[in-house]
Amino acid sequence: MLTEKRAWAAVAVVCAALFLLGLDFTVLNVAVPGLRADLGPTLAETQWIVDGYALALGGCVLAGGALGDRYGRRRAFLAGLALCGAASVAGALGTGPAQLVAARCGMGLGAALFMPATLSTVVHVLREPAARKRAIGIWAAVAGVGAVFGPVAGGLLVERFGWQSAFWLNVPVIAAIAAAALLAVPESRAPEARPLDRPGALLSCAGLLALVWGVIEAPGRGWTSPAVLTSFALAALLLAAFVRRQLRCDEPMVPVRLLRGGPVWPATCALALMSFAMFGAMFLLTLYLQQVRGLSAWQAGLRMVPLSLGLATGALLGPLLARPLGARVPSAGGLLLIAAGFVQLGRLAAGSGDGPVLLFEGLSGLGAGLLAPVATEVVMSAVPVTAAGVGSALNDATRQVGSTLGVAVLGSVLATSLTGAAPGDPTAFTDGLAAAAVVGGAAALLGVVLAWTRLPRRPATAVLHRDPPSQASKHPIP
Repeated sequence: MLTEKRAWAAVAVVCAALFLLGLDFTVLNVAVPGLRADLGPTLAETQWIVDGYALALGGCVLAGGALGDRYGRRRAFLAGLALCGAASVAGALGTGPAQLVAARCGMGLGAALFMPATLSTVVHVLREPAARKRAIGIWAAVAGVGAVFGPVAGGLLVERFGWQSAFWLNVPVIAAIAAAALLAVPESRAPEARPLDRPGALLSCAGLLALVWGVIEAPGRGWTSPAVLTSFALAALLLAAFVRRQLRCDEPMVPVRLLRGGPVWPATCALALMSFAMFGAMFLLTLYLQQVRGLSAWQAGLRMVPLSLGLATGALLGPLLARPLGARVPSAGGLLLIAAGFVQLGRLAAGSGDGPVLLFEGLSGLGAGLLAPVATEVVMSAVPVTAAGVGSALNDATRQVGSTLGVAVLGSVLATSLTGAAPGDPTAFTDGLAAAAVVGGAAALLGVVLAWTRLPRRPATAVLHRDPPSQASKHPIP
């Protein structure tokens, strides 16, 4: 039995890895100008250097969670860190675009292994409900804060040490996290060595890869281009085959049956809509600060810091509000605050100062922080402990797909407004920003309706903390 001190030490270690994951998601964005000047990649190659990480992570995270449940979550955590570290070294030493694309994909594969293990480890080491909810709040805050600090760290490093530093940053940090994990993180896995659903894992990887590829390519190729439509059609077929297999398989990889009529599907959808809005907004706001207001990458990154403060505050308040009010109020209220933030985002003009930006960040950051830990707790409370890794991966996959869609869709709306405009025209940019804000705000309002009508008034009964049931069926829902 773990002591409370050892349990919280394990939480700190996995949250450090989660922070690094968020950092890697955005740190390379500010390194693009130097990278293009040094290696001369095409625009398409540059896009894949940046987006290869999201492609591999979003496509393989479900399989990563299943592997952790079967072979050990600490083992998957350490293997993912090792793969991410090795790929980071390859990226730092890269001399051509192809090497950097491969390195970023390798980093994403490593993240797909260790990301599900972060949340499943949290719920494994903290069985007392209040402590677990507090830890999930911290986990949710760290997940957002890492991505916000990516441009800050990237701007500082790239300006002083070049684009390679965005890769070298990972190496000592990963070594330190791995050493701490060996000391503080206990091994855990499903009590019974259930067979891995290999066809299901392949279908989920292929379907999610096709979906994320289409989303990433759509802004450049066009949403109705043959390649993008083919990718979406293939994703739909593969994911439909995956769901069909999960419903019929004796030992399914993902608890698909839990999505029927329960709180899991509205909670995951709310998380996806939140990620869609917030990551799309971060992308647009970074462009606005640099292209319209003329700030450097470092200056723009610093102005994103208040967003992380809002996230952290909301993540601490969300579980406190959920205790007397249930999951519905903080979830719907958080999404409503995000929608209010998008109203402010749509009103930004070329001459707007820092005040309106800070107001947007405060409203939307607080809203996202309120929602994330509460909805995550709903998902994890409905998933048996034997499938904590897959439950975590389901939570992670919806957020990753939502964030990738948000950047692609809102970026496409902005690009449409800039078509035909003079280069650097601030009015065209702010018009496009306003149009994109309407889309992001509408997504948040859809989430409000979904959360208010479908999430429970009281937190779901925690299946996660049942002792191994003596009356369990031969093939319980994983």
